[in-house]
Amino acid sequence: MRYLAKIIRILLLLALVLMFAFPFAWVVSTSLKTYLESIQFPPDLIPNVPQFMNYKTAWLRINFFHYATNSVIITLSVAFGQLLVCVPAAYAFAKKKFKFSGILFALVLVDLVLPTQVSFVPMYVLISDLNWLDTYWGLIIPFVFSSFTIFFLTQAFRQIPEELLDAAKLDQASELQIITGLMVPISKPFLLTTLLFTCIGKWNDYFWPLVLTNSEAVRTLPMTVKSLVADTRGVTHWNEVMAGNMMLIIPVLALYLAANRFIKSAFVYGIK
Repeated sequence: MRYLAKIIRILLLLALVLMFAFPFAWVVSTSLKTYLESIQFPPDLIPNVPQFMNYKTAWLRINFFHYATNSVIITLSVAFGQLLVCVPAAYAFAKKKFKFSGILFALVLVDLVLPTQVSFVPMYVLISDLNWLDTYWGLIIPFVFSSFTIFFLTQAFRQIPEELLDAAKLDQASELQIITGLMVPISKPFLLTTLLFTCIGKWNDYFWPLVLTNSEAVRTLPMTVKSLVADTRGVTHWNEVMAGNMMLIIPVLALYLAANRFIKSAFVYGIK
């Protein structure tokens, strides 16, 4: 019975892996096919001759470098801004007692569960009033606050023993020194995990750049990859579409692989 349960568990894990891996394999395969191979039925998973020119064609069609630059600027700026805003906020909620702290943290939790559509109109009106539409400011400043990052880091900071903070205070360390020299290094797996989530979220964000931009000046990669779906004749070259999606995915995949160890440490082992 024990071996049967083990076999069933392995089969379920394999089914789960296939469920998530097969769509990715299909994207890779289609990105290397000719146009006729990409629309033939029944389809083949493996292309006859890999067409790496699809990537060059997609690169040129969407002016990849311009939009990738916008995505990098916005993603890194939001990630750095969240470090400046959310880390001190999480430290205050976790280790300080101040008036209305419970109410303020409850508001953070409320914001955590609110759908984007609820804040869409007031956010747009505010950014419009500030003349930030179609600018980097409008795509960066409103998002340096993250209720998820504050909540996640608050839980991480609460695991740090008070004795360590007391020892730092006895050494006359300032609040800034405690945050940068004690809280952040100890919570590094959690911090890097939140940064990874932030980077992936902003890199893949389609909704807000669509709403807050009117021209191509500051638009990001997800928006322009969408433009590959149809050419000037209304024909969809799925091989080029998938090549564009692969170029969008590769930086995120590389970032995840680089931070994989820290993510496992944050979710499995916690702070030691």
